Amino acid sequence: MSTEQGRDIAEAAPSLLRNEALDQPDGPLVLIILDGVGVGLRDEYDAVATATTPVFDGLQWKGPLRTLRAHGRAVGLGSDSDMGNSEVGHNTLGAGRIFDQGANQVDKAIASGRIWEGEWERLVAEVTTNHSTLHLLGLLSDGGVHSSITHLFSLLDRASSDGITRVRVHVLLDGRDVPDFSALTYLDALELRLAELNEGGARDYRVASGGGRMVTTMDRYGADWGIVEAGWKAHVLGSAREFESAAAAITAYRDETSGISDQVLPAFTVVEDGKPVGPITGGDAVIVFNFRGDRAIEISEALCAGSDFEHFDRGPTPEISFASMTCYDLERGFPEHYLVHAERVDGTVSEYLAASIASKACRVASRSAVWPTMSPPAKFVRRKS
Repeated sequence: MSTEQGRDIAEAAPSLLRNEALDQPDGPLVLIILDGVGVGLRDEYDAVATATTPVFDGLQWKGPLRTLRAHGRAVGLGSDSDMGNSEVGHNTLGAGRIFDQGANQVDKAIASGRIWEGEWERLVAEVTTNHSTLHLLGLLSDGGVHSSITHLFSLLDRASSDGITRVRVHVLLDGRDVPDFSALTYLDALELRLAELNEGGARDYRVASGGGRMVTTMDRYGADWGIVEAGWKAHVLGSAREFESAAAAITAYRDETSGISDQVLPAFTVVEDGKPVGPITGGDAVIVFNFRGDRAIEISEALCAGSDFEHFDRGPTPEISFASMTCYDLERGFPEHYLVHAERVDGTVSEYLAASIASKACRVASRSAVWPTMSPPAKFVRRKS
């Protein structure tokens, strides 16, 4: 944290007052975020409870202890069956109030109709004027962590009612936030909805490309831009491995590599008569419908950046209209155009601590870089025990 950032935080958040009823602790105060660690059912499937953790156990026995709900409606998720994630565990910690998380924000914007104002109207007008294609790109899943298939269906239905005649969907396959090997289940549901919208012949809505999320498009933290490049080739250039349908691609990849996980199915492009059915071209409009930004921001940068883009050779770069589902980086205001405005999170415990002890605080964060160092995608399979 820079000196300037610390000053800004100190001005925004008041300092904490010492609780005189508590003894001054020996040594420093350490706030540790243990991602994925929580209070479970304490049965044989509870990894935290069954592990040998003498230090962790001792901390709970020796001092005051309070548990908090980190899932469901208590942290702004859609239902109490929704598990917590990085956003609710890190970004809103100690805020003292509930912030709607990504899925909830989009659900409410759809219910109120706010999502169809502003940017949506702009994209519809441009596609209509240009007689071009609307592209919807994102994770095909109902996991509720990065995206929701119901949001995709809402976009498709509204596009149809607003008179958009040509839509192409670029599907990223999950197998991570939902059960593995479920890609065809979600794809079948999408194909059924597309077929319903195409009835009567006035609409041309199709799946155009895709691939597994961990090898196609959804890189994060700049760990491997080659993943984004693979998506670019599939979605924009239409030059990934060719198949007559997304289902044919999934089936072929599974036949070639037994047990391959959905999340590492290689990129593909759907073709008809030897030509891609829906590459992203000049004059088109693109919506990235992931509401969570960490794995959507890089493809957004590739689609929006000018000639100074340097992460990989994009080749011919189409002039498009773009919007993301939400703003993926509020600090720098990127992307510039998005459909749903999120409430800014403030008043968190980190801000209060920074305001109180900024000159004596040290922040350390770790980021995993497992995927880029793993064996080639085809080697990553789920094997039955």
